[in-house]
Amino acid sequence: MSSETAELLRSAGDRFPDEVVTHAWVRHLDLPANGGRFALITLDNGFDHTKPTTFGPRSLANLSVAIDQVQAEADAGEIVGVGVTGKPFVFAVGADLKGVEVLRARDEALAIGRGGHDVFARLAALAVPTFAYYNGAALGGGVEIGLHCAYRTVSRAVGAFALPEVFLGLVPGWGGCTLLPNLIGADRAVTVIIENALSQNRMLNGTKAYELGIADALFDGADFLEQSLLWTSAVLRGEVEVVRQEPDRGPAWDEAVARGRAIADDKVHGAAPAAYRALEILAQARDGDVRAGFAAEDEALADLIMGDELRSGLYAFNLVQRRAKRPVGAPDKSLARTIGKVGVVGAGLMASQLALLFARRLDVPVVLTDIDQERVDKGVGWVHEQIDMLLLKGRIGQDRANRLKAAVTGSLDRAEAFADADFVIEAVFEEMSVKRQVFAELEAVVSHETILATNTSSLSVTQMAAELKHPERVVGFHFFNPVAVLPLLEIVRAEETDDASLATAFAVARKLKKSAVLVKDAPAFVVNRVLTRFMGEVLGAIDEGTPVEVADRALEPLGLPMSPITLLELVGPAVAHHVAGTLHEAFPDRFGVSANLGRVVSAGKRGLYTYDSGKPELDPEVAALFEVGDRVLTEEQVRARALDAIAEEVGLMLDEGVVAEPQDIDLCLITGAGWPFHLGGITPYLDRAGISERVLGRRLLARGVASVPE
Repeated sequence: MSSETAELLRSAGDRFPDEVVTHAWVRHLDLPANGGRFALITLDNGFDHTKPTTFGPRSLANLSVAIDQVQAEADAGEIVGVGVTGKPFVFAVGADLKGVEVLRARDEALAIGRGGHDVFARLAALAVPTFAYYNGAALGGGVEIGLHCAYRTVSRAVGAFALPEVFLGLVPGWGGCTLLPNLIGADRAVTVIIENALSQNRMLNGTKAYELGIADALFDGADFLEQSLLWTSAVLRGEVEVVRQEPDRGPAWDEAVARGRAIADDKVHGAAPAAYRALEILAQARDGDVRAGFAAEDEALADLIMGDELRSGLYAFNLVQRRAKRPVGAPDKSLARTIGKVGVVGAGLMASQLALLFARRLDVPVVLTDIDQERVDKGVGWVHEQIDMLLLKGRIGQDRANRLKAAVTGSLDRAEAFADADFVIEAVFEEMSVKRQVFAELEAVVSHETILATNTSSLSVTQMAAELKHPERVVGFHFFNPVAVLPLLEIVRAEETDDASLATAFAVARKLKKSAVLVKDAPAFVVNRVLTRFMGEVLGAIDEGTPVEVADRALEPLGLPMSPITLLELVGPAVAHHVAGTLHEAFPDRFGVSANLGRVVSAGKRGLYTYDSGKPELDPEVAALFEVGDRVLTEEQVRARALDAIAEEVGLMLDEGVVAEPQDIDLCLITGAGWPFHLGGITPYLDRAGISERVLGRRLLARGVASVPE
């Protein structure tokens, strides 16, 4: 490591006193079958086993000291090889991102990149062969340190193996962009670095990492290190030869980079730079010039670390990793009641999804009811089909599948089905009178302590419970579709909801592995209120005369997961129209109801587009229904109008106390609507772009939060 880089790392370490320091312990052993004396480096932040092993400035320095030792031993002929492994269940999960947040200057950011490269590259330069033993979770720099080794083994038990940097707004900057394509080929590298990262940070497992060619050998978890050392001995003795396929450096390399760019365009629409910087380095790696590739990684890291997109990505990461696990406002969990049986009113698709989720996560009997046997049978049948699919994919065993099927049943008799239920959730038609009737009927047959939950997306939970004898046990429990995919659960406290019922709701959410956010009983709560407001501005522009295609492209520069009209089709025009009506009744000055959307719903159309040509085009039948004005806006004007409206609505929601803080709105949008990490939800973007100050006269977040410190 150069003295300049060492000094900058020391300076960065001084700014980061809270680093959970990783130690690199060196121990020696004799390899099996007379393989020779071997040095094994174990990465371990041993004083805090609750946190995964990471690389901060001082951790890199510790690793450098360990490499100094084994380098001297290798040069002296005292060892035949060096291995790197991790503490139980964790290999290493990369750079300590909390340290990135405290960096103030580009030189410090550049030092982090160079420091990692300098230390890791010294493994590759040792006079003896080097081995990485991926015994547990390996992310980012944890994967990359292994790429610098000559050989790699991976445990079949590893469930988290990835280069997630692009997802957060970085590039794999300690060798990933350069070494990985030269190891497994450009196309497979694009899958790991770009496609998986931009697909909500999709993970590989140990088997897949081996199949992709990242690891040379795959062993079971129980005796993974023992088997790895046996294999190492065989390699060093020449009994095992590792043969790797040479990457295709012809047109296939360019095609892979083009595929990565198409994925990035589809996912972020050019709005976030990280994917494109990674692809530039990956394209450059074609010539195999490792030093040039590392230099490009250093520069990209320095630029991106000091960029707002990464700060927003880290802000979003902290929300889903920390705030989501400690919901603000949740009552003491000791108040929660035990749930031994769940009832679901309704047997449609949403109700069936809920039944499957409750059965899988709570391991309790779940019973569905509906108005006729055909509907009940269809709902239970759907659940059983999904269980069979899980069995077919190997996600559950036959015994587990049999138990789940036995746990999910149906009935037409609510009194019999729900008499001993501890938690009953309704998922019926979104109409207040229908839901109030359902709750009245439920109250007559359930225990007075049974939690009554509603999956309403926009209606008042307080009004729903108003005529009950025990309104205190009614709570909003709003899931997002598809239930198995989107992690958000808006938990709504009505005016009479008591702490025990609310605590039970949060306890259930935790067991369901959902990110629960406490929200006030206000029209459409959080996600649907924000989405309906911005959708209303887009539809309003269309009604006034802006072409559908122009209005639909207006939000592309934000890099949202889908365009407004695509979102409308996913939600369903009828549902969107109904929610807009609910909000119009509550806030007629801000929420309009599109007459054209009403005509689409009345005509039974499920969307505005056709896809006959392979790309979305306005459905001629929909176009014939539209009645529009002559005011044509540009994409920029539609975007400004929508963002101003969102800023106003977010400000009003905070003023009304719908959630505790702006962070909760961002958490809701990220986990319930899939808004990208590089925006940080919405409030960091509104602050960064100056929209919140222009519209509200104030920033939404404290200065410096989710942006480059000033």
